[in-house]
Amino acid sequence: MTLRALPSVDQVLRDDASRTTLERFGRTATTAAIRVSLEEARGAAQGGAPAATRADIARAAERALEAQDCASLRPVFNLTGTVLHTNLGRALLASEAIDAAVETMRDAVALEFDLSTGQRGERDDHLRELICELTGAEDATIVNNNAAAVLLALNTLGAGRDAIVSRGELIEIGGAFRMPDIMMRAGVNLVEVGTTNRTHQKDYRAALHAQTGLILKVHTSNYRIAGFTAEVDGRALAAIACKAGVPLLNDLGSGTLIDLTAYGLAREPTVRETVADGADLVTFSGDKLLGGPQAGFIVGRKDLIAAVNRNPMKRALRVDKMRIAALAATLKLYRDPDRLAERLPTLRLLARKRAEIAAQAQRLLPRIASTLGASICVESCECESQIGSGALPLDTLPSAGLRLTAANGHALERLVSALHALPRPVIGRVKDGALLLDLRCLEDEENFVKTFAALRPDALA
Repeated sequence: MTLRALPSVDQVLRDDASRTTLERFGRTATTAAIRVSLEEARGAAQGGAPAATRADIARAAERALEAQDCASLRPVFNLTGTVLHTNLGRALLASEAIDAAVETMRDAVALEFDLSTGQRGERDDHLRELICELTGAEDATIVNNNAAAVLLALNTLGAGRDAIVSRGELIEIGGAFRMPDIMMRAGVNLVEVGTTNRTHQKDYRAALHAQTGLILKVHTSNYRIAGFTAEVDGRALAAIACKAGVPLLNDLGSGTLIDLTAYGLAREPTVRETVADGADLVTFSGDKLLGGPQAGFIVGRKDLIAAVNRNPMKRALRVDKMRIAALAATLKLYRDPDRLAERLPTLRLLARKRAEIAAQAQRLLPRIASTLGASICVESCECESQIGSGALPLDTLPSAGLRLTAANGHALERLVSALHALPRPVIGRVKDGALLLDLRCLEDEENFVKTFAALRPDALA
């Protein structure tokens, strides 16, 4: 009798409880979800559970569809202490960049259409003048990330020929991508010179010969070698390359357009300085210290940029209209350096002072503690943030946050899991038996408190 009491699919579809589900998800998806819910209810009934009603089946189907509809790529609170967190999307875009990208989504745009001539244009034209203005380069082109920029430049300059690079600069970047592998895929022959800790001018000169296609310099942005070390700087290396008649490709990795010391950060070579030092081509990222969307820039000599753009690989690596619009809007912010820190989120977050963040921690502490209850101890603390994405790896930023401790390791694991399961997940870092929530990147306090309030007490039990 219990199984006979279960409703049919059609009965559940006609029930009032299914009305909103049908409106939100459509008849096909709703019907399929109801069939699954009915099968689950049938199995439960065979185990002795009471027969589910039409409303029960409808609500179960709606919950299942809502779970399926929930985007996996959704906003989180980045409280890891890493500002440019690769796994969390790196740079936050400025409002101007977001607005510019959205505008290109709504309408047709003159992406590759020259409005002055009515002929086909080049998508790089929307960015070329801006990039050259900010870097001092003769010309520029853009691809979808810096690894692509290095790959394309290497392939253009040295396919089938030798590329000379210091052993101390054969880096590995995130995701186990290694410079030797990129060079191999680019079709160049890797010629290592020097040693891991010391490379001299004579090492480069000795490696030069008729089959040399280029000299490659790689900025070791994600590690440092200290102690008994020596390297050849960009200016000296440019002179060696020029005398030998081969191009110098200088990969800056993250890359910055401004002197970071003005904002209390450690010094990094700027793109303009690297171009002025004589590099023939310079590559750098758009979504790291620059603070824009993911992109890879190649700037430098006009003839070499033209050769890069003739490479068939360029089309496979090009960027779309949304990123071009966001990049243009981001680059324009650099024309007003006096207001850059307040308008560019990456720089604003990096420049926050510990005292300001500590005051925020004091404001939040009682509100978060009251939500978590007695089972979780919440304390304010000092901590150290990092830039992330391979930029200035040894330099930390004085910060502050909340330190959450539980009775035991299992309780802490449940807390971490519960925070990850929130409508807007809260991502911190576990350190020394506690969950540390570094507040450097927290700007929306009220929504953070509201999100925390959605924690279910049973999730922490």
